[in-house]
Amino acid sequence: MVPERRKFLGAMIVTAGSAMMGGPLGTVPAMAVTPVREPEISPFAQPTRPLLVRRAVAALDAHGKHIQHRDLVGLVDFSKASREARFHLIDIEGGKLLSSHLVSHGSGSDPANSGWVQRFSNQYGSYASSNGAFLTGVAYRGKHGNSRRLIGLEDVNSAAMERGIVIHAASYVSDEMARTQGRVGRSQGCFAFSNNDIGAVLERLGEGRLLYAVK
Repeated sequence: MVPERRKFLGAMIVTAGSAMMGGPLGTVPAMAVTPVREPEISPFAQPTRPLLVRRAVAALDAHGKHIQHRDLVGLVDFSKASREARFHLIDIEGGKLLSSHLVSHGSGSDPANSGWVQRFSNQYGSYASSNGAFLTGVAYRGKHGNSRRLIGLEDVNSAAMERGIVIHAASYVSDEMARTQGRVGRSQGCFAFSNNDIGAVLERLGEGRLLYAVK
């Protein structure tokens, strides 16, 4: 999936290039406009990183004793609608955004199925998403295929293991659904990805890394 960097970074820098092209003698020179591509902007661009990235790095520092690998983090921006690619894989060491993906939220977080997170919960049976810092656990193959367990590192998500909150694929998450319905489907609190994206997410966000969810 192509990263939606303009939405993630909240700004688009547009520059324009032009050159004067001389015409025949006695004619007015014509203006030739060169198409300009949007520059590659890192989420670590100076002078300051975006707030959500700074919060993710702060969580990485706060829970460092539990996190074996600090090279890459998964950041979920639950302030965005589910039709947007709001899950971001960030290369901390390289200081760049690697990729962005669609991800579900729990039905208990969005009872009206609006596509927007209304609330979080850490309660068993709430079917809601939890926010905060998670440690990625072991990979396994379950009813949703290849999946990865998550361990909650904060009071707001401490029941993640008990609730079975994991990373997995789901048919109700897809580009087509986001485009045609304006939202993707809801999980029971898990971070569900499209079947096309789950392999890359599981491979890159391996065991012993940080997944940080925030609104």
